Amino acid sequence: MPGRLVVVSGGGTGIGKAIAATFAASGDRVVIIGRRREVLEKARSDIGEDRIHVMAADLRDPGQVERAGDRIAALGEVGVLVNNAGANATPPTDDSLHALSAAWRHDLDTNLLTAVLLTSALRDRLARPGGRVVVISSTAAQRGGTGAHSYGSYAAAKAGLHGWSLGLAKELGPAGITVNVLAPGYIAGTEIFGDTADGAFRSRKRDDTLVGRVGTPRDVAAAVDYLASPDAGYLTGQVIGLNGGAVLGR
Repeated sequence: MPGRLVVVSGGGTGIGKAIAATFAASGDRVVIIGRRREVLEKARSDIGEDRIHVMAADLRDPGQVERAGDRIAALGEVGVLVNNAGANATPPTDDSLHALSAAWRHDLDTNLLTAVLLTSALRDRLARPGGRVVVISSTAAQRGGTGAHSYGSYAAAKAGLHGWSLGLAKELGPAGITVNVLAPGYIAGTEIFGDTADGAFRSRKRDDTLVGRVGTPRDVAAAVDYLASPDAGYLTGQVIGLNGGAVLGR
């Protein structure tokens, strides 16, 4: 129902920004949370909604997440939590195991721990019944680390979200809270691929689909909007592909 409190991590750009705009347009109050306050403020200005609340925090830092959780709790009961924060794989700085370990720890913290910490901080504030948790993963979790994700850490972190989310769905289901994972394929207009997303790259991603086009942030926002709706109350504990048929269902 409109008027819920919605929390979107990584809400300043791309997919997160589109999700925040969709909920705000429906009359919900939306907290967008991420590391870069200036990016969040620009998103708030672009969306043009008084219902957007900006909260700057590094979600890899337990202390910052705890403080952010307290501030969010002061706003009221959380109807929807969208764990969207993440980043592409970090290449090791050299060939040593120390560099490999540092790169993997960074990527696991950025793509997996952020969701675990924020959800844990807000768990007791989720609406009961009717709360919704949506976790944004990636087809990399299903395909393995390839191409831009060849270091493996990104795919492993996203796959970790799947197992964690399915367990969370079991725990929260009796309270009437649903938990689902959305695994998008290539989505244009995001920061995750950076300068690697040239015309040839996008063409390959388009040709990889069955529908002949790449995804958009709006495609993801529309799917999240449904998963967060009252009509989706019987849908929980699922990993849902959103990839134009690039990865077929299993």
